[in-house]
Amino acid sequence: MSKQAQQVETLFCHETDRGYQVAAQRGGERQFRAILELKETDAGPRPGRFLLKDGSSEKPRSPDEFVELARNAKRIRISQQTSPEAREELKEMLDGYQLDAKTVRTCRLCANKGRYSPINGDTAIDTGDEYICPDCATRELERELSFRGNLTSAAQDRLEDLLLEVQDLKRITNLLKGRLDPDLTKFDEISANVEDIEMERVDSLNLHPGIQNLLESRFDTLLPVQSLAVQNGLLDGDDQLVVSATATGKTLVGEMTGLDRMLNGKGKMLFLVPLVALANQKHEDFEEEYGDLANVTIRVGASRVRDDGNHFDPNADIIVGTYEGIDHALRTGRDLGDIGTVVIDEVHTLQEQERGHRLDGLISRLKYYCEERAKERNEYGGAQWVYLSATVGNPKDLAQSLEANLVEFEERPVALERHVTFAEGHEKPVTENKLVKREFDRESSKGYRGQTIIFTNSRRRCHEISRKLEYNSAPYHAGLDYGRRKKVERMFAEQDLAAVVTTAALAAGVDFPASQVIFDSLAMGIEWLTVQEFHQMLGRAGRPDYHDRGKVYVLVEPDGSYHNSMEMSEDEVAFKLLKGEMEDVRTLYDESAAIEETLANITVGGKAAKRLNDRMIGDVPTKHALGKLLEYEFIHGFSPTHLGRVVTSHFLAPDEAFRILDGIRKDKDPFEIVADLELFGEDE
Repeated sequence: MSKQAQQVETLFCHETDRGYQVAAQRGGERQFRAILELKETDAGPRPGRFLLKDGSSEKPRSPDEFVELARNAKRIRISQQTSPEAREELKEMLDGYQLDAKTVRTCRLCANKGRYSPINGDTAIDTGDEYICPDCATRELERELSFRGNLTSAAQDRLEDLLLEVQDLKRITNLLKGRLDPDLTKFDEISANVEDIEMERVDSLNLHPGIQNLLESRFDTLLPVQSLAVQNGLLDGDDQLVVSATATGKTLVGEMTGLDRMLNGKGKMLFLVPLVALANQKHEDFEEEYGDLANVTIRVGASRVRDDGNHFDPNADIIVGTYEGIDHALRTGRDLGDIGTVVIDEVHTLQEQERGHRLDGLISRLKYYCEERAKERNEYGGAQWVYLSATVGNPKDLAQSLEANLVEFEERPVALERHVTFAEGHEKPVTENKLVKREFDRESSKGYRGQTIIFTNSRRRCHEISRKLEYNSAPYHAGLDYGRRKKVERMFAEQDLAAVVTTAALAAGVDFPASQVIFDSLAMGIEWLTVQEFHQMLGRAGRPDYHDRGKVYVLVEPDGSYHNSMEMSEDEVAFKLLKGEMEDVRTLYDESAAIEETLANITVGGKAAKRLNDRMIGDVPTKHALGKLLEYEFIHGFSPTHLGRVVTSHFLAPDEAFRILDGIRKDKDPFEIVADLELFGEDE
């Protein structure tokens, strides 16, 4: 014991039901612990029994050894959790040996295990009943997490960081029970930032009087991104890639030059979007805003276009269409007239696995069409192209591939708070209800109530959540008819709805001016969202003309997934998305995509198909694709066969075409063939 006595740095005393637990520490490591019982003598309290603890056993030692330990210790500390009477007794005993002791605040859990862990205002963690040290608090949190399910290390690290930051264990564990504490759920804030840009006055633009007067009646100066576009050659006919956040005004960039060129006799405007719902909304907007200046039509499919019976008019001044709608017109030889401007909205669709190659091919085919029409008019250059996106990870590379000037505007018009909280799948609607109510009960400085978009991963879930919200809400997805979707859009615009619940598939931009976005799910169907899709969706929170700030809530189910094929869990995906870098926009081609686009290019361009392939931004293995097309008898020379025309006009991949042919040869019912195709898609 004398050797151990020489090594003692701190002697720590803590009251127990048997007397005092004594722990000796050096360099933060416990050397040993013992039980000290005092006895009353004529000289005052003195050591009576001294029991050295060795595992579960206790070895009696001479009480004098405690005195030797105390005299050799650099410092003696008494736990503040020791009762006042016991502290006085200990100090009186130590005074008898002319030893000083200091009372300190310590962790009770550590003290019970014979560890000396002093705590102070900077380190103490509140449990609701007492204060403990960070290490014990972290262990308590880990125990709580083990009851909730397996959280990934990223989620656990996040909670542990929060614990050390707020020093309140109960507040952290409440997060796991769906409690909404904004100070704790807040992950970060994307500040509103204003770039120093010279604003262009509308009266200096020298546009056609029709659009010039219309713009002058609305505002005096262009918004920053619009000013940048003008300064980068927009009104000189230069092609542009405009990358800017949602609600910064980039759509008007395309409209402004398109209408000016159309009114000056330089050809009609094509405005292309990825979804039917977006095309319908944009068509209505154009009719309302520009109906006095131009004839507006819409094309979203092969023939019938809208539920109200309107049909596609290829002679219209403005054609609003989906990518597939316009591509179908090209693949089937429809005359689109003279095109002066093509606006491609949501151009980041180029990177999508299933649709990216089709947009890549459409751009090439449409450029070819415009150039051929220009040659017929003895003109050069064809149409002006304006590409729009809020989410591009490689804007310089993409602009170069598209042969367009880059207009990049990084300002966010309103600040955006991003929050993360944890909830099981069945608990999420309860949390969503609280968030929707809290937001709708607030009014911005602009006089608008807070409204919410809830993104989830299925149509069924849209209805399920909407039914559970107490305030007026509605589901909104592609399965609803056109009239019902328009009713929801109108009610939201008039603030008759506190929330809409929609699928991630519609994230690309139906115009709901929401102040808050809630992610009920981080999946689109059975696939996890990409960083780009995630940013596209959260970017819908907060509009400068409506709100003071935007809010995003990511509701995370610990260890949750939506299909057994998903490798990661939702909590792991959440932090990957929140911390992730925007993906580069690149179009990748497998054999099937290469064959499909090469066949479409042959159908539209004949012998020019190789040139059309070469100008696409993806790397298309043209020689291999041509060989397969000949083998499949989809082409004869550089012309599509009858079978090839059917395949390309219906956007069929080769394996789909052969499944249909096989079904026809086996005299299967058409519905059975369709079912086979659907099941084949599910298997894939």
